[in-house]
Amino acid sequence: MSTEQWIKQEGNKGFRTPGLRGAQTTTLFRAVNPELFIKPNKPVMVFGLVAITLSVGYLGYLHAMKENDQQLYEAIDSEGERHMKRKTSKWD
Repeated sequence: MSTEQWIKQEGNKGFRTPGLRGAQTTTLFRAVNPELFIKPNKPVMVFGLVAITLSVGYLGYLHAMKENDQQLYEAIDSEGERHMKRKTSKWD
């Protein structure tokens, strides 16, 4: 038995639609909490998920490019061995 059939069958007993859609609420409550009463819009959810994923991916790409772009220089230690080091600022 589906939910709709159950609601129709039990409708005579004074039951309402399950969830908050059937609850008695004020207009102010519905205006402040619209996500509780509006049906989900799947295309908008997919677009938002793709947009957030691309944004986070782009930020990660920029971070990786900055890490790779740091300049290297050749340093000679006290024993005369050469090492490649990244340039650092006095603030690091």
